[in-house]
Amino acid sequence: MLALGLELRSRGHDVIFATPEYYQNKIEQLGFAFHTIRPNLPEDPATISRIIDLKKGTEVVLKEVILSAIRDTYQDLLAVAQDADFMVAHEIIFAAPIVAEVLNMRWASCTLVPAAFFSAYDPSVIAAYPGLAKLRRLGPSVNRLVINLADIATRSWGKPLYELRKQLELPPMRNSILGHSKYSPYLVLALFSSVFGKPQPDWPSNSITTGFTFYDGEQERILSSELETFLEAGEPPIVFTLGSAVVGAPGDFYGQSVQAATGLGRRAVLLIGKNAPPEELPQNMFACEYAPYSQLFPRACAVVHQGGIGTTAQALRAGCPTLVVPHLVDQPDNAARLERLGTSRTLARRDYLAPRVEKELAQLLDEPSYQQKANEVGLVIGAESGTKSACDVIEQQLEKALLARPG
Repeated sequence: MLALGLELRSRGHDVIFATPEYYQNKIEQLGFAFHTIRPNLPEDPATISRIIDLKKGTEVVLKEVILSAIRDTYQDLLAVAQDADFMVAHEIIFAAPIVAEVLNMRWASCTLVPAAFFSAYDPSVIAAYPGLAKLRRLGPSVNRLVINLADIATRSWGKPLYELRKQLELPPMRNSILGHSKYSPYLVLALFSSVFGKPQPDWPSNSITTGFTFYDGEQERILSSELETFLEAGEPPIVFTLGSAVVGAPGDFYGQSVQAATGLGRRAVLLIGKNAPPEELPQNMFACEYAPYSQLFPRACAVVHQGGIGTTAQALRAGCPTLVVPHLVDQPDNAARLERLGTSRTLARRDYLAPRVEKELAQLLDEPSYQQKANEVGLVIGAESGTKSACDVIEQQLEKALLARPG
């Protein structure tokens, strides 16, 4: 979203961000107007641990965190959007379609991952039931039955949203989680590469696959002098990271990672967030809170990560082989897509123990095909212009919105 905002601002548009308070400093540092919308993101380890539970995590984050606060989100977003010409909203902002309907506003919805479309032609790996992925080879008819079952199982999660729509005298919605009713009737931005997820016949007909949008602002492009010195002192390291959410409840991920890297005799960089670094960290390893992926990943021999789409995109662009340890929601599906691309291996979180990690990394690093395929995919994604493509179609819709304005 920051990438889109910066590009649109460079084209002369006034851009306002409406997000949870968690992002306020980053947004205001870039000079954008900021408005808070509820709910704020949970930061306590206990809640994060519930969110990253593979069986129940999706239900917790959608039902208990987001949809339970739908009235607050609606009120906050309505106050911001009522003076706007156009709105771009992530699919998880379930209040956005309601605001657009109430204001009779032209808008675009966006999604970051192919899994969000729940395609029967390109079925997703469902975090709570990964075994259903074996049905993929049976074709769209069988996989459509699985989607229908998921529809039945999740329909009740949206009760607060259905009640709000009824109060506002808006048409009823069948399911707020699955289906196309949560997407804009004007434009759906699939903000990922077609290498990662090809358009399917049952995607919304107004979907545009733009390519990944990368934010590489100046303050995000500088490695610390200490990390730079470490990187220059030896061979490319293995990078271990849990992204921006899972890192809040890492368990023994970093301890097991250190043991695995030690067993392989490899250098390592650990991005640990606000966690304490592992005790007695070997001299050939470096731990820090954060480092810009765009600068670090191209200098790594492999990246071990949780499968979040931002980390996934950066690793793909860097041409870096990966070992993915999925934790929640879309991450198991992202991991499966990387495996099918031939750039990655997958290890279940419960199996993330040093001997197994060491074995998986040895296969990843010793088999040349992983690096070869990563290089090929990296060249394709590096040549894409996802941000520009997305902003081009946003401007087309904005122009239609302005032409349709009364007077």
